[in-house]
Amino acid sequence: MNDYVLLITIAVAFLITVLISPVFIPFLRRLKFGQSIREEGPESHQKKSGTPTMGGLMVLFSVSITTLIMAAKFNPNPMSFEVFLLLFVLIGYGLIGFLDDFIKVVMKRNLGLTSKQKLLAQFVIAVVVYMILRQHNFPTYIGVPATDIQLDLGLLYPVLILVMLVGASNAVNLTDGLDGLLAGTAALAFGAFAILAWTGNPQFEITIFSLAIVGALLGFLVFNAHPAKVFMGDTGSLALGGAIAIVAILTKLEILLVIIGGVFVIETLSVIIQVISFKTTGKRVFRMSPLHHHYELKGWSEWRVVTSFWLLGLVFAMLGIYIEVWLG
Repeated sequence: MNDYVLLITIAVAFLITVLISPVFIPFLRRLKFGQSIREEGPESHQKKSGTPTMGGLMVLFSVSITTLIMAAKFNPNPMSFEVFLLLFVLIGYGLIGFLDDFIKVVMKRNLGLTSKQKLLAQFVIAVVVYMILRQHNFPTYIGVPATDIQLDLGLLYPVLILVMLVGASNAVNLTDGLDGLLAGTAALAFGAFAILAWTGNPQFEITIFSLAIVGALLGFLVFNAHPAKVFMGDTGSLALGGAIAIVAILTKLEILLVIIGGVFVIETLSVIIQVISFKTTGKRVFRMSPLHHHYELKGWSEWRVVTSFWLLGLVFAMLGIYIEVWLG
C-alpha cells in the first residue's frame, strides 16, 4: 500500500462527515435531541442548552464506512480479525453512549444511564473483546517503551484489557466538555497511533482505522469548533475512548496509551484528585473538575482553553512517537 492511500483515507472520512452533517444536524434538531446543560456547570455554558447532541453518530458512520471501503479496496479480506474487533469496540461503546444520550435528551433524565449500568455494559464488551483475542492466541505480553523488554502478564493480561477499555472510554468521555476539545485532542492521539502502526512492521487495518477516525474528527470539527453547532455526546466520546484502547492493545503499545492519551489521563486525574480532596478535607483543589472547567472559571476563554489542550495533546502525541520510533 502506497503512502497516498493514507491521505485518501483521511480525505474520504473527512468528506463523508462534512457532507452528511448539514443533513444530520437539522434532523437532530427536528427530533429535539438537544443537549441539557447541568446547572452546576459553568454559567457560560447555559447558552449552549438545546444544541443538538449525538453528533458522534456521524463520526461512527464515517469511520465505519471509510474503514470498510479502504479495507475492501486494498485488502482481499476486508473483514479481517483486526477490522472486526476495531469496529466491534467502536460501535459497541458507541451504542452504550447512544443509550446514555437517548435517556438524557428523550427521557429527560439529565444523568442518563446510572454509573453501574454504564460500567456493566462497558465491562461486558471488554470481556467479549478478551474472549475474541484469546481465540486468536493474542500475545499476553506488554512491551516496555524504548527498550526490548517484554513482560508476559499471563493471567493478568485480561485484567489489563478490562482496565484499558473501561478506563479509556470514561477518561475520553470526561474530556468532552468544551467545543472542539475532544475532537481535536482525539484526532492528535489517533494520528500518533496511525503513525506508529504504519512504521516498522506496518499494520494496515489499524492504520486505516486510526486515520479514518482522524479524518472523521477533522470533518466533525467543522461543525463542532466554537461556537459548536453540534455536540458529540456520549455516543462519540465513549466510542472514541474504547477505540483508542483497542488500537493500543492491537499494536502492543499498551503502555504508550498513557503518554499519547496524556490529556485524557490528566483530565481523569483532576476528577479523582478533586473527589478525594473534597471527601477527605472538604476542600476543592480545582475550582471545578474536569480540569478544563478549572481554567474556564479562572477567566480563560473557551477557545483559549481548547487550543491550549490541543497543544498539550500535540506534545503528548509527539512524545509518544519519539519514544517508540527514535528511542525504541
